[in-house]
Amino acid sequence: MRVTIRTSLALRALMYCAVNPGRIVRKHDIAEACKVSENHLAQVVHALGQQGFLSTLRGRSGGLTLGRPMAEITVGQVFRALEAGVPLTECQAGIGDCPLRGCCRLRCVLAEALDAFYARLDQVTLADLVTDNASLEHLLRAA
Repeated sequence: MRVTIRTSLALRALMYCAVNPGRIVRKHDIAEACKVSENHLAQVVHALGQQGFLSTLRGRSGGLTLGRPMAEITVGQVFRALEAGVPLTECQAGIGDCPLRGCCRLRCVLAEALDAFYARLDQVTLADLVTDNASLEHLLRAA
């Protein structure tokens, strides 16, 4: 399994907002701190806003803030919101012409492994990632 760039950017954006509580941050600042394309980040921020992870404010003094407390955002929620449409295998997506489809037990094992993966991510909150993490705060604290 591989985490998509989209999900990686989403978590970085959420961490940036979390280490800057009570402050409206700009996409430009997140992109600069995380060394990513602002255009690509804009798509991710839009998705996070639609899912309620971020609140977006338009206008000259607009920007982003967390949409809910960081202790209420789990990594599992973020992964599901952004990765739900990405199947682990072709057979799980119902595509491909695998000759083993009718008798392969690997599909069930992979489904169980994916469930365990998400169950573990559900135990980790955004607060767990940023609280008492001085190195992260140093890297992401807005000036």
